[in-house]
Amino acid sequence: MRLLLAEDEKDLSDALVTVLKHNNYSVDAVYNGQDALDYLTEGDNYDGAILDIMMPKLDGISVLKQVRALGNHLPILMLTAKSEIDDRVNGLDSGADDYLTKPFSMKELLARIRAMTRRQAETTDAILSFGDVRLDRSTYQLSTDTGTLRLANKEYQMLEMLMTNPGQVISVEQFMDKIWGYDSEAEFNVVWVYISYLRKKLTSLHAHIQIKATRGLGYSVCMLP
Repeated sequence: MRLLLAEDEKDLSDALVTVLKHNNYSVDAVYNGQDALDYLTEGDNYDGAILDIMMPKLDGISVLKQVRALGNHLPILMLTAKSEIDDRVNGLDSGADDYLTKPFSMKELLARIRAMTRRQAETTDAILSFGDVRLDRSTYQLSTDTGTLRLANKEYQMLEMLMTNPGQVISVEQFMDKIWGYDSEAEFNVVWVYISYLRKKLTSLHAHIQIKATRGLGYSVCMLP
């Protein structure tokens, strides 16, 4: 699951990124509101966002309002040092999914992220199907009529991208941006490694679908001939 974190306090941002990555989130960190808005409007690559309210260039409420004005329903959690009820109401009325006042515990932040992304997931199909293959979005379980196994986090994210867009070629760059994040130091060959893992698991389940490589373009999921 990929998150955007917009927090101008560098030490706090670094601490949050460390905790989130330890809990299997991919995180892009920015330090002002304008960058946050640019990242959120460049493409639909995030599963959630965490926005500080008081930021340089553009405040978090302004970012939130502009994102919502574009019809983007991405789950958004607001962070602020303010505790007044009016500030919380303003954030929620502007379209925030939740609100957390500093200082906060990391456990509470993680719980709130899980809650808001779970609510978002409930608005989509819990089971993603293609051919004889089923992918459970809540448990990461991959199944066919012959068996079931659980995917690792990045395996799940890659297969979800493929099965959500059957027949559509997804480039290595798209996988890297969505799953590993813009600033990741991972090499591009990590995509091939995870594709290999997924192919082996589909084969072990005798799936009637395959992950096809299109030279120079990327990968797609399609039915076996």
